[in-house]
Amino acid sequence: MSDDTPTTRRRETVWEDPRAIGATAAEMTGLDFMRALRDGKVPAPPIAVTVGFDLTEAEEGRTAFTCTPGEHHYNLIGSVHGGLVATLIDSATGTAVHTTLAKGELYGTVNLSVDMLRPVTDKTGTLITEGEVVHRGRNIAIATAETKGEQDGKVYARGQATCFIYKVDGRGG
Repeated sequence: MSDDTPTTRRRETVWEDPRAIGATAAEMTGLDFMRALRDGKVPAPPIAVTVGFDLTEAEEGRTAFTCTPGEHHYNLIGSVHGGLVATLIDSATGTAVHTTLAKGELYGTVNLSVDMLRPVTDKTGTLITEGEVVHRGRNIAIATAETKGEQDGKVYARGQATCFIYKVDGRGG
């Protein structure tokens, strides 16, 4: 690398108060909230802003996100950190479960499993991660997700999450 090649990069991240976003979610059904988020009527949560992904689809039991990996997602070996794809899988499975919630219900991920199938770089292009609920009980939901390249259609990762569903009781859960 020559001496005149800049090596320092900078990104600025600005987000909305996550407590206010959560309070809005508590007043709506899960599907209504996810659609409001998708439509920009509710601000994106800090993780989506920080990582750089967008909710593009929200239907009962199903959601989809897009994310375009960049250099700022790289790990020390020169490819996109696996945590990016794991975050996309976690977000798609969790929000798919969220679409099934009644007003006053919340969820939390209790188990997340992700299989990375091929490396992701800044040349991969936009990724689409789709999540779908495969089981919804009273207290437990299971959702699966798959991350594909928008340009090449290849599957880059697959995953599954188990979520615990609970009622809001005024004390945070």
